[in-house]
Amino acid sequence: MRPAAHALLSEALRSSAEHAVPEPPPIRNPQRGRSEPARARFPGRPKSKTPAGPLTSAHAVTKLPARDLDRAQRFYRDRLGLGPVEERDGGLRCVCETTEFHLFLSSGAASGASTQLGFEVADRDGVVADLRARGLQFESFDIAGFEVHDDIVVVPDNYPSKGSGERGTFFRDSEGNLLAIAQATG
Repeated sequence: MRPAAHALLSEALRSSAEHAVPEPPPIRNPQRGRSEPARARFPGRPKSKTPAGPLTSAHAVTKLPARDLDRAQRFYRDRLGLGPVEERDGGLRCVCETTEFHLFLSSGAASGASTQLGFEVADRDGVVADLRARGLQFESFDIAGFEVHDDIVVVPDNYPSKGSGERGTFFRDSEGNLLAIAQATG
């Protein structure tokens, strides 16, 4: 590396370290009923090199459309074992560990063209077997650039803090939303 480029890189790294995103404040865990620091919620979470912004400490929530909320509730309860922790007119709130997603009544249809919600699990094969026993059907995809074996998409790369690769399986919920189950590898 040329000296000038090395100096610029060193300055950029030093500057990013000075402006690292601070640890988010504790939030109240809806399942445990107590506040937990971010490190407890996200063990092994790498520090961001991006300066703190107004959403740094926000709790991100996935919203999934449902044309028939009763049908969606039955699907998530019976097929996935996920009942809502709260209900409101036109909406269901479901919780998975420290994350959550909401199903909302919508007159529009889900495109289902890309993954709308992914579940990261430690034992993909065990989870898939359990879900198949509950009657869930998985979809086969032929994705250019990826190996596919028995409905499992093999991703050769992953975020460094999560492993060296990933194995994923896809399915659609009762409303046409495309969901995934994935396990980090390596």
